Amino acid sequence: MTVLFQSDLFSINDDPQLLDLATIHQFLVEDSYWAQNRTMEQVIQSIKHSYCLGAYLPAGGLVGFARIVTDWTTFAWICDVFVLKQTRGLGIGKQLVACIVEHPDLKNIRRLMLATRDAHLLYQQFGFVIEDNPNSIMKRFNP
Repeated sequence: MTVLFQSDLFSINDDPQLLDLATIHQFLVEDSYWAQNRTMEQVIQSIKHSYCLGAYLPAGGLVGFARIVTDWTTFAWICDVFVLKQTRGLGIGKQLVACIVEHPDLKNIRRLMLATRDAHLLYQQFGFVIEDNPNSIMKRFNP
């Protein structure tokens, strides 16, 4: 486990044993716009095969989460980033992104990507830009 950030208000670490799978699953299916049909088994499998960060209050309890899919060399995809509604406004989301882009094993990756519908201003603070040529991005969607 590595503590990536610590303050009086919250901490962020990468200990997979501390992740509250029920809270993560509940947020994704009830409060996200991107993962409403994700099963608990899919959440478990995606976490197992990703680098994940959890944000926690001093008294305990997961209040924020970020998942990074990466080869640790050329590419990383930031996904499933959230902060629980009751703890928004404390800088948790901003610090989660800072921990990702400043991580020693991620900061030199050539292509760090994500998709967002509503958090452009957050990510732009860290150098993310809207893709100049969206026609170069392709996907195969399997609902």
